[in-house]
This record gives sequence, structure tokens and C-alpha cells, in this order.
Amino acid sequence: DALRADDNIAIMSYSSVDFEVHGRVQGDKLHSQKTLRVCFRMYTEDEARRLGVVGWVRNTRQGTVDGQVQGPTDKVRQMQEWLAKKGSPSSRITKCNFTNEKQVKQLDFNDFRTTY
Repeated sequence: DALRADDNIAIMSYSSVDFEVHGRVQGDKLHSQKTLRVCFRMYTEDEARRLGVVGWVRNTRQGTVDGQVQGPTDKVRQMQEWLAKKGSPSSRITKCNFTNEKQVKQLDFNDFRTTY
């Protein structure tokens, strides 16, 4: 039972997950007479590009940051860890919810960007 070359093609599978990050993740905050720029979305874009995942991020009216990440499962997991535990230097994450986690055959985005 010989394998033909075309039987050996791996179908690439990606992960997709929605996220919402709670805490001090938006805007400017006065701290010890200095204004801290939270810059959560900008740092999220940078981390996503570093990892090679795609998707989007935005501020919500509720003061949270939400978005979607897609890419190779291991890279998406690393991004989830970053969103839940690290974030931008002046952010304070109190909670991070991940929903709608699924496997997808193709990516819906070409890059990672901030939407409004």
C-alpha cells in the first residue's frame, strides 16, 4: 500500500479565539504625578506580530479591550497567555475571558490591527 505524494499533504489547521481583557487596559491614568499611557492595543499589536498571529483588537465602551486572535495553535496559546498575564507595561489585568475557541482551516485576516 504505497503512499502517493499527494496523500501525504498535511492540512494546516489553525486556532481562532475571541478575547476580552478587564482591568486598567485603556486610556491615560495619573500615577504619582505622572501620566501613564496604557497603550494596551499598541502592545497587543506588537506581540501579535512578534508571534505571527493575525486578528484585531479594540477598546470597548465598557472600559475593556476585546478582539480576536487566529493562527497556529501554539502561537495562539502564547498570545492568550500574554493577554491574560502580561499585557502592556502600565496595564493592570484583572480578568481575561476567552470565548468561541475553535479550529479553522483558513485565517480570516492577513495581519493584526487595531479597529475602532
